[in-house]
Amino acid sequence: MAKGYWVSVYPAISDPEMLTAYDKLAGPAVQAGGGRVLSRIPSLGGRVVAHEAGLTQRVVLIEFDSFEQAVAAYESEAYQKALVALPDGFERDFRIIDGID
Repeated sequence: MAKGYWVSVYPAISDPEMLTAYDKLAGPAVQAGGGRVLSRIPSLGGRVVAHEAGLTQRVVLIEFDSFEQAVAAYESEAYQKALVALPDGFERDFRIIDGID
């Protein structure tokens, strides 16, 4: 069975501290839903080499055992509470995608 992934790209973060409330709720919600954070850059000391557009935006990649599990985690009550904690006017490009077997 193909894995499922959450891919989040944050085009601009003017104040990273504003994400604190969201991060405190989202982390446990993701773990409870079976998610594993594979990468969160450029925070946590991760390295980035940007090509083409040259953007070094924050990118978060989370793996789940299946696409269905990834969708269920997003729709969970715990994660929906985390979404409410995202700051007003915050921009994020979020996708749930299928992995390749």
